[in-house]
Amino acid sequence: MATAQSNIIVASLLPSFLSLRSPLDSRSPSIPTSLGLRRTLRLISCSSSSSSSSGNRDRDEEKEYLIDAPVSVGDGFSFSGGKYSDGPSKSDEWFRQGKIVKAHPVFGSGRKAKDPIFGLAMGSASQTKADVFRWFCVEGGNPANPTIVLIHGFPSQAYSYRKVIPVLSKNYHVIAFDWLGFGFSDKPQPRYGFDYTLDEYTLALESLISELTLDKVCLVVQGYFAPIVVKYAGTHQEKLNDLVLVNPPLMDKHATLPSTLSIFSNFLLGEIFSQDPLRASDRALTSCGPYQMKEEDAMVYRSPYLTSGSSGFALNALSRAMKKELKAYVKAMRTTLSSETWEVRTTICWGQRDCWLGYEGIDDFCKEFNHKLVELQMAGHHVQEDCGEELGKIISGIFSKRS
Repeated sequence: MATAQSNIIVASLLPSFLSLRSPLDSRSPSIPTSLGLRRTLRLISCSSSSSSSSGNRDRDEEKEYLIDAPVSVGDGFSFSGGKYSDGPSKSDEWFRQGKIVKAHPVFGSGRKAKDPIFGLAMGSASQTKADVFRWFCVEGGNPANPTIVLIHGFPSQAYSYRKVIPVLSKNYHVIAFDWLGFGFSDKPQPRYGFDYTLDEYTLALESLISELTLDKVCLVVQGYFAPIVVKYAGTHQEKLNDLVLVNPPLMDKHATLPSTLSIFSNFLLGEIFSQDPLRASDRALTSCGPYQMKEEDAMVYRSPYLTSGSSGFALNALSRAMKKELKAYVKAMRTTLSSETWEVRTTICWGQRDCWLGYEGIDDFCKEFNHKLVELQMAGHHVQEDCGEELGKIISGIFSKRS
């Protein structure tokens, strides 16, 4: 019975994964316009019954979600339906606040990227650029002030810091960016210029920070990208004034991804689920704490998965890299932060309602190695989502006392 049920579920998902190439493929690439694309997602709850041998599906529930995504180049892995709606979306508004920064060289073969399952040619959104990668950055405050770089977690976007940026911009120069594979930054197909390994992300971060500023910076990083940032910081202490880690995977028990994220590392099933915006963005953001997204905010997170299959394939690749490499990176992060040669002033902010990472051991670690610890009782894993303004004030207070 379980096998029959699994087959029904996979069969129900395949039509959206195998959808035909969208007419949007012929449009000019990457930058959204003021038009929005409305797509309808149908979530069907499938179950096996005594009549399953006849091939009938029991569709117990069917819900429709109307999704407004910015018009952008598609690559064929789009959802069915689709009609254009006038009027700007919040995703378009967020894009207009930012800019594209080129950083980190492309080491590709020059071949056209193909999808990993069927070998079909991908659209331009999934193709590696000729020279360097393009990163989406949002900037705030006076460039003459000390610079703070806000680094989002996995999986998320710079948009998660939308409530933090205005608070910090009053006294600091603030930059938030989308990692490669996320948001509006480039999303190269794995094995075509970027493989999404943690070592590659470390080198890419070095390139980006060097491009953003020549001055010393304060780094704020949330979640599973923290070990990557600490590895960079360990070899570039001269570039840092301060380091703030927000719910980092610091303990050995944190080195295993939660099932919500590890599912994307599975072969085939991971590829299918990563093309579902509700699973790839909504569930990943709301299953790890008390945060409940407004629909207009959820739309910003869903939009990359609606307009390009490359977002999902990047999610697959990074999940697999995390599964292989996270344990070693977590151990290395703890070693760096406990070393006598570590001189960067470090603060750990911890949302106590994190459903992914347990608090046990964090307090003792901070006390033993003299790191400041700030607890946020009402926040979950994505602290900047749950308590954005509060986190902004905490960060501002930390830096103002030390400047």
